[in-house]
Amino acid sequence: MKIFDNVTEIVKDDLIQIIKKGSKVSIAAECFSMYAYSALKKQLENIDELRFIFTSPTFITEAVPKQQREFYIPRLSRESSLYGTEFEIKLRNELTQKDISKECADWIKRKVTFKSNVTNEKMTGFMTIDQSTYMPINGFTTVDLGCERGNNAYYPVQKTESYENAKYFLNLFEQIWNDKKILQEVTDKVIESISVAYQENSPEFIYFFILYNIFHEFLDDISEDELPNEATGFKQSKIWGMLYDFQKDAVLAIINKLEKYNGCILADSVGLGKTFTALAVIKYYENRNRSVLVLCPKKLSENWNTYKTNYINNPIAEDRLRYDVLYHTDLSRTKGTSNGIDLERLNWGNYDLVVIDESHNFRNGAGTHANTQENRYMKLMDKVIRAGVKTKALMLSATPVNNRFVDLKNQLAIAYEGDSENMNQKLDTSKTIEEIFKQAQRAFNAWSKLEPKERTTNVLLKTLDFDFFELLDSVTIARSRKHIEKYYNVSEIGKFPERRKPISLRPRLTDLNSAINYNEIYEQLMLLSLCIYTPSNYIFPSKMQKYIDLTHNKGNGLTQIGREEGIRRLMSINLLKRLESSVNSFQLTLNRIKALIEDTIQAIDDFEKYGAANIDMYEASESELDIDDANTDYFTVGKKVKIDLADMDYKTWRNELKADAEVLELLTFMVSDITPEHDSKLQELLKLISDKIENPINPGNKKVLVFSAFSDTAEYLYDNVSAYIKKKYGLDTAVITGSIDGKTTIKGFKSNLNNVLTCFSPKSKGRDVLMPGSKTEIDILIATDCISEGQNLQDCDYLVNYDIHWNPVRIIQRFGRIDRIGSRNEQIQLVNFWPDMDLDEYINLKGRVETRMKISIMTSTGDDDLINPEEKGDLEYRKEQLKRLQEEVVDIEDMSNGISIVDLGLNEFRLDLLEYVKNHDDLDKKPKGLHAVVPATDELSEGVIFILRNVNNSVNIDNQNRIHPFYMVYIGIDGEVICDYLNPKKMLDDIRLLCRGKSEPIKNLCQRFNEETDDGRDMSEMSELLSEAINSIIDSKEESDIDSLFAAGGTSALMSEVSGLDDFELISFLVVK
Repeated sequence: MKIFDNVTEIVKDDLIQIIKKGSKVSIAAECFSMYAYSALKKQLENIDELRFIFTSPTFITEAVPKQQREFYIPRLSRESSLYGTEFEIKLRNELTQKDISKECADWIKRKVTFKSNVTNEKMTGFMTIDQSTYMPINGFTTVDLGCERGNNAYYPVQKTESYENAKYFLNLFEQIWNDKKILQEVTDKVIESISVAYQENSPEFIYFFILYNIFHEFLDDISEDELPNEATGFKQSKIWGMLYDFQKDAVLAIINKLEKYNGCILADSVGLGKTFTALAVIKYYENRNRSVLVLCPKKLSENWNTYKTNYINNPIAEDRLRYDVLYHTDLSRTKGTSNGIDLERLNWGNYDLVVIDESHNFRNGAGTHANTQENRYMKLMDKVIRAGVKTKALMLSATPVNNRFVDLKNQLAIAYEGDSENMNQKLDTSKTIEEIFKQAQRAFNAWSKLEPKERTTNVLLKTLDFDFFELLDSVTIARSRKHIEKYYNVSEIGKFPERRKPISLRPRLTDLNSAINYNEIYEQLMLLSLCIYTPSNYIFPSKMQKYIDLTHNKGNGLTQIGREEGIRRLMSINLLKRLESSVNSFQLTLNRIKALIEDTIQAIDDFEKYGAANIDMYEASESELDIDDANTDYFTVGKKVKIDLADMDYKTWRNELKADAEVLELLTFMVSDITPEHDSKLQELLKLISDKIENPINPGNKKVLVFSAFSDTAEYLYDNVSAYIKKKYGLDTAVITGSIDGKTTIKGFKSNLNNVLTCFSPKSKGRDVLMPGSKTEIDILIATDCISEGQNLQDCDYLVNYDIHWNPVRIIQRFGRIDRIGSRNEQIQLVNFWPDMDLDEYINLKGRVETRMKISIMTSTGDDDLINPEEKGDLEYRKEQLKRLQEEVVDIEDMSNGISIVDLGLNEFRLDLLEYVKNHDDLDKKPKGLHAVVPATDELSEGVIFILRNVNNSVNIDNQNRIHPFYMVYIGIDGEVICDYLNPKKMLDDIRLLCRGKSEPIKNLCQRFNEETDDGRDMSEMSELLSEAINSIIDSKEESDIDSLFAAGGTSALMSEVSGLDDFELISFLVVK
């Protein structure tokens, strides 16, 4: 008898002596590893036969499908130990798995029979070889042979060589071996399983295999309630059938997020059909008998109303949707009707789902004047979200972030009912939402101070915290155009039209000889004090209290003075904007202000004469302002207040008013003789339209869409353009503004928003259905920004910005009306009119006006936040953006000061996996270490992508890796890291791109790879790259440790040691050839 302690004396050495040619081996054990075969390969080749009994059910075919989890998991690990146990990771990392498994399978076919215990009876493991018996033998692996340590405190194996003893065990073995009740033969199963390790794999399979390993916990977490319930039949609906793949993906993801987190922001880029995606979500909830409310800007209500009504132009009428549609502004109303709903009786709290279209309108949150008057945001929270039943919120917006992360936070708050505790519990983050956003905003502020050259998205991504991504991932879905084109099959979607280089025009103000130019007018504008808007500044200090009490409903918040300052500042910038827009708008504004000043001076004179007069505080009308300014809160805060002139230093005021009146007089005179014939900009536009009609860029397409920020300009253009075009070409023109629902040159035409848009874009708006037999065409449409969001006008291929909006995002939104998926136009053209001056000069000028007005604001509100945040943006940056717009059409995500939530989410990968697992449930049985070979692309050069798992949790102490314990490294053939583990989103995108749609192994590449590695025997080059990859993880780890030594909040350097290869298990690799 002999005892091996498997430390100094090991079983393997003994077996090398004992196994002879023609030996008969019988083993009963838990598991069998091919690495044990590999250790004794030479000896085992010579034996006569090996009989192996799995002592617990392994590889058997089950009568019952998957057993309960607690039995399934151990069995799974027994089966997978065929490819090496967890203690043989080192061997697997040598990448020779393919070669060993091939030889092992071949040997099994010749020499081995496997059977498995099918009962739950326990069996003790042993091994007999000819006359020798070894006990106990737990498994046939390198640990049991003593080559690896494993996790045993001790593992003595006793060997006896007596004939009696051996005979007893052999009889025992024979007896069980032939008992069909206890054992089932599984040799074929074993061969089949082991051959998986050396087959060539399709890239697509490897993509899903990688996802499975990284996200399989997510599969376990998903409760049926959070997944779309197919039984509702929403996939049989008409709307579902009309969606593209990328929209279907979004629908499933949205439902999952709404169920799990109660809210979701869909922030797909302009022109990707968010409305339809949302309709499918609504259909799902209505099928589950939920009630749904859609809140949208008034101008978009027509769209939403169409889809739920039995109208002939409703493509999804058969879905019988029944949601209610109300406008954003209805939240502030308490009575009257809106869209056929009686607001007084409406039970706002009874909606299960609210869909908020263009939700960025709610981004200002509870804001500075929460106490003076509830704003829309608060109303939404109180009336709809918190009251009554539990309400889910789906927000649709192409620009959820406008250079402040707070915007995003405010929209998210709608989802968690303003109480972030609700959300913190569901999120898998270490910090609370408030902290996450604070930190993100800090990182962003620091980033935005960098030089424009260094200010790249990647730099920002590196400074943002893991939790921030986790949060976004949980509640947002954002895809850009580039993303869709890259990762989805574009042939079925139809492609986006090609964008031509934008045309930039800089016409002079006028062709008259008196030729006054922009600069001279600006000089005069700078002299205006516009004190007409700030009467409160002239109230005697002693009388001030009286008015403070009047204007302050409850005390704090925005003061009347602050409000007046705000209006004054807006009007001052507005004069500038209107001059840029058109001489005509500028004249109208000059006259309006002049009339106002003259009336006021008159009132003061009357007061001196008769001792009585009241001054009304001025309210601007909507037509004066562009859409962003009209949306500010100056016009809704507080009530109008009458000021008694006796309480004012009216003499000073009158003097200053007179000075302004003189400047206005002069300005009016300067531009008075610029009639339409001499308005160079207008003449240039007419020439441009003629040219487009005569030389279309797409065959037969005469359509032109002209945008202006101001309704006055739009009407002026309509009056002049429509007559000219009708007379010269017999074509029809229409105009749409905030106050004009639609006006056209067609006689007897019923002009409303819907009809006008339908005749302007008959294909996308379904004219054949709406107006059967009608051939009415509107070729020129002039509009304000009231249709710059959410409308689909892709029949048109030519868009003109008659004035450049100060917020570059608007320009892209406008262009998004025609730059849409599935457009029938090959090419589209953007034309921008700029003021006749150098861009730098232009931006500096804006800067001067803004600062001049800003100084007085600070003092009056103590908070400068009510200024339209867009205007506040950093001038330098806007300059860069506007410069780019002269050269190319930029996507919103490239534009909005670098924050795009598109670059951040991992959710679509989880959903990809989910879809795959429905039809392939065997991913858990596949061996680790599999690979596929894929062709390199222009962007993705030759190399290897390794997917590794950190086995002892030693690396991610500083929480930088979002998918810890998994690490992906893309390393070039030269050993240089192409993409490191800190950017898993980019990496998974790349892997998806390389593998998607390749459902068969790529033969010629596999052949090349096999030749280079001698069929997997010589993996030295791969092995070297693997250790480079692991070193890169450890190096980045050390770098960030060193950084953290100097960071506030302590260091992560001392918390863990990473030693190298043994700490990582190779999950899979992708060879890029």
